[in-house]
Amino acid sequence: MAPTKDDLARQLERVRLRTLGLVDLPEDEQRRQQSSLMSPLVWDLAHVGNYEELWLVRAVGGRPPIDAALDGMYDAFRHPRPERPELPLLGPAEARRYISEVRGRALEVLETVELDGGQPLLTDAFAYGMVVQHEHQHDETMLATRQLMGERATPPVAADAETVPSSRYDGPAEVHVPGGTFTLGTDLEPWAYDNERPAHPVELAPFWIDTVPVTNAAFREFIADGGYAEPAWWSSEGWAWREEAGLEHPEFWRGDGDGGWQVLRFGRWTDVASDEPVQHVCWYEADAYARWAGRRLPTEAEWEMAAAGRPDGAKARYPWGDDEPGERRANLGQRRCGPAPVGSFPEGASAWGCHQMVGDVWEWTASDFTPYPGFVSFPYREYSEVFFGTDYKVLRGGSWATHPLAVRATFRNWDYPVRRQIFAGFRCARDA
Repeated sequence: MAPTKDDLARQLERVRLRTLGLVDLPEDEQRRQQSSLMSPLVWDLAHVGNYEELWLVRAVGGRPPIDAALDGMYDAFRHPRPERPELPLLGPAEARRYISEVRGRALEVLETVELDGGQPLLTDAFAYGMVVQHEHQHDETMLATRQLMGERATPPVAADAETVPSSRYDGPAEVHVPGGTFTLGTDLEPWAYDNERPAHPVELAPFWIDTVPVTNAAFREFIADGGYAEPAWWSSEGWAWREEAGLEHPEFWRGDGDGGWQVLRFGRWTDVASDEPVQHVCWYEADAYARWAGRRLPTEAEWEMAAAGRPDGAKARYPWGDDEPGERRANLGQRRCGPAPVGSFPEGASAWGCHQMVGDVWEWTASDFTPYPGFVSFPYREYSEVFFGTDYKVLRGGSWATHPLAVRATFRNWDYPVRRQIFAGFRCARDA
């Protein structure tokens, strides 16, 4: 059922409340660049408002800009992240006033606009879905920025916001997927991005895939076996990066002095939980682990078939079916400060028996980020098209920090294979 104007207004309000909660920090922390990989939080804050103005006030509403000079400053392509702290950015109070003014104008436009009135941006209220998803995606980026504050960081949610689920996984390590013709992508998801389209058939050979993401316990075995010191497990590019970056363990880990490991999570050092999915590993680390284990990373087509395919040839929006995610199906929406133990959401398993394919950790795949056959850029090239090529690897499934509106079985994320600040892990596969 198409969203109503009230639905859209509520979604805009909910994501803004989340955003404002993430920048509820001292002013100097909002202005500080925590890492050259990230923007100052105050840049993200004004950027999401500028994006909303561009699309919901100007493109949809036909209204003039509030301040055209802001467009360049908050254009992510004109100013790479390392440059942004040197810009004359709006301060925290100014940014809040700006995004509030934008929101007021956007809601005025929403009152008068004709949804599904023939304008492509308004079909299925696409422009509104794009803006809401964009802000939720920036909220996840802002969570990564807060994690990079190190020991100064504070948890973005209460420590006991959600108790650890009691379920534990004790089933088979892998499941068999028979392959065959599978429809990759979507033509049906109204708020899907252009890179998820069009749906098209692919032929897949039978394969095996891990039932759950690779855990901290499993990854510790790789470390203990000298996995970071053995070039044989690494691609040539991966080994060069391991050497240059001095990689010895996942990001934010340290030895505890007694042969164990601790992890820094939003300012707090805790023991690494054996049964949680490993996170903050780059593609090269995931690839090396898979080689060490005698396996490989799944392609994104294999991943999507294992997540959404059905034995009868049908396909669902999510691993469990077409119903929206809920707290019993997936760890999404920043309800916790990290992944849940594997096996925690049996109601969210796929038809093949794969667990936690949505939520907990983004999962690296073997695939480069390339367009699907028949791809058409919409509504702007800079969302997907300019990133296509061999520089980026595809991630699937979302993380604990991903909002349910910003993830589905067809959703494609992408990043450089060296990136570790994102909430990413992986699962392995092998040929049948």
